[in-house]
Amino acid sequence: MEFKLPDLGEGITEGEILKWMTKEGDQVKEDQPIVEVMTDKVNVQIPSPRSGRVTKILVKEGDVAKVGQTILVIDDGSGAGSSQSPAPAAPGPAPSVAMAPAPQVQSSGPSSGVLATPATRRMARELGVDIGKVTGSGPQGRVTDDDVRRSVSSRGTTTVTVQPAQPSQKAGPREEVVPLRGLRRTIAERMTKSLRTTAQVTHVDEADMTELVLLREAFKGSAEKRGVHLTYLPFIIKALVPALKEFPYVNASLDEQASNIILKKYYNIGIATDTEQGLVVPVVKDVDRKDMFELAGEIENLSQKARSGQLTLEDVHGSTFTITNVGALGGLFATPIINIPEAAILGLHKIAKRPVVRDGKVEIRDTTYLSLSFDHRVFDGAYAARFTSRVIETIQDTKKLLAEVL
Repeated sequence: MEFKLPDLGEGITEGEILKWMTKEGDQVKEDQPIVEVMTDKVNVQIPSPRSGRVTKILVKEGDVAKVGQTILVIDDGSGAGSSQSPAPAAPGPAPSVAMAPAPQVQSSGPSSGVLATPATRRMARELGVDIGKVTGSGPQGRVTDDDVRRSVSSRGTTTVTVQPAQPSQKAGPREEVVPLRGLRRTIAERMTKSLRTTAQVTHVDEADMTELVLLREAFKGSAEKRGVHLTYLPFIIKALVPALKEFPYVNASLDEQASNIILKKYYNIGIATDTEQGLVVPVVKDVDRKDMFELAGEIENLSQKARSGQLTLEDVHGSTFTITNVGALGGLFATPIINIPEAAILGLHKIAKRPVVRDGKVEIRDTTYLSLSFDHRVFDGAYAARFTSRVIETIQDTKKLLAEVL
């Protein structure tokens, strides 16, 4: 029987074969995980739909397969390589490392059979390129962003033919070649697309965290009794809620095709999380409906799942605004890249004791820098500054913050 890459849901149209858990000649059992597939949302371990012997592996690790493409042949007693293909199998129950969520575009028409990522398809539409007439230079004829760019200069011809990519650079005696695959490749594609398709600007402001530091200390004991490790993040998230409600264009996305700005009236916060495999963004849903302790517990749980590679598609889907917290790693401030299709991302940085002038006197206070990267197409710098000031106002006012966190 032929085993085809199943429909993994969420508009996913293809996946990279990250790891085969079996080899040709092996006996496999029904529901045994046999392959790990990386999509642009999450990694998934897919089980075998039948028991039998693996007779042929058709897609190599590191290559990209489309949903519905045969990737494996199993002799299940009915004849190996049978033309009768089973219905696509459901994804396995033990997903691996999640990916940053991204919008998906389902293709139709002549270009639907072209092997290309949703990001590349969108780029082709934006440049007016018929992707069905582009010859890809990637694995298995995959059309890459560079293929689309090169095709622009060939417009007007009936068929656009792209020359194969130049041979890869050979490593020198003191160099090591590391293939750009898996999560690292997806991050590279997502970050490049974000910078290429949005008008990104970063606004930076300083926040006095002294009251928040004291407030966290006061609540740490209560959190521990609930079995929760209380960080500053739940407080920041709760301080974001009134600001996001007051400045709705920050909690939005841009629909370029329809020329509409979509204002989200729900508040799902993506938490950029550093893992051994790379950056992933699990999502805390409906933060305005949860108290500080609920948020702390959910953040801790999602972080553990991210680092152990157990995030599901649901865990990484549907964010409306993202936070990236690099405070524990040091540095003054950074300019984070927007997690498209969102309109903005907030960078949190190291809290440190610094001299601050208050009422004409110099005091030592706990302060930090907040950096808001935003899409200038959706809102302007003055709007970004007012939003950030509103967040800081809540952080610095104990009464306002308490009203939000409890």
